[in-house]
Amino acid sequence: MAYGYIQKLSDKVERTHVRYNNRYGTTIAGDLYTAKDLDKAKKYPALIVGAPYGGVKEQGPCVYANELAQRGFVVLTFDQVHMGESGGEPRNISSPDLFAESFSAGVDYLGVRVPYVDREKIGVIGICGSGGFALSAAQVDTRIKAVATTSMYVMTDAARLGQTPEQIQSAKEAMSRQRWVDFENGYPEYIPGFPEEPFDAVPEGVEEPAAEWLRFYSVKRGHHPSARGGFTTTSNLSMLAFPALSHVDEISPRPILMVVGDRAHSRFFSENVFAAAKGPKELYVVEDAEHIDLYDRVDRIPFDKLEDFFKSNLK
Repeated sequence: MAYGYIQKLSDKVERTHVRYNNRYGTTIAGDLYTAKDLDKAKKYPALIVGAPYGGVKEQGPCVYANELAQRGFVVLTFDQVHMGESGGEPRNISSPDLFAESFSAGVDYLGVRVPYVDREKIGVIGICGSGGFALSAAQVDTRIKAVATTSMYVMTDAARLGQTPEQIQSAKEAMSRQRWVDFENGYPEYIPGFPEEPFDAVPEGVEEPAAEWLRFYSVKRGHHPSARGGFTTTSNLSMLAFPALSHVDEISPRPILMVVGDRAHSRFFSENVFAAAKGPKELYVVEDAEHIDLYDRVDRIPFDKLEDFFKSNLK
């Protein structure tokens, strides 16, 4: 791989790079994790782990996959289309439809190309922004049998968060006109939010929650040059136009587990979606954890809970 992972791979786990296409024909780059002693003559439950919005598979997903592969799951991580090592031009474009589709494309791959996966036992985990996209995929893709989210963000809601109608209208005007500029230039405007090389420490004076993003993405803890923060300027038009979770109640009777930190600034996203979803569902609160702690802190991520949830429901 071109760049390192934020966590060392366990000597009990094997990681294999894979590639497959989504239904639009765009290539998705992924990593497949299995226990080294896995008997591939048998079939196993599988999990697909999606990265935080703007993140890549070498960050939070590798932490989850490294641990869950040791607990008997086949685990697939991936780079979103137009991100990381996946295909898609121009780069750094986001779309609620494309990003939800990536989870279903992972189900396609696991169910057809990996003979030791039981295709009737596939679940998904969405970290941060991928939580919303994972649920969005599960609304319509009934092959996804169980969904867990950690530190969930719903990006189609976040696009409007804290803004007055006048501010939203102004943002639409600016982005709409930016499309002409992008068309004339032949490429879309992209302004990264994180440095190409990691900082030694977060600069002083940065307010929350901006400082929290820097505590992960801009220092050695979670920095990756393919995850510079944000997306093309006009990407937010899609987030403003299409609500991602209008039919979250239709996931029922398949189960949902939503994991949040007790100090997470994003906690309300999970609480709101939890209220809208039908059962079976559970909201699990991790003590002494901020939003980003559920990206990589193995002393905070409730792996026992995740293992029990999926083993109980993928059967």
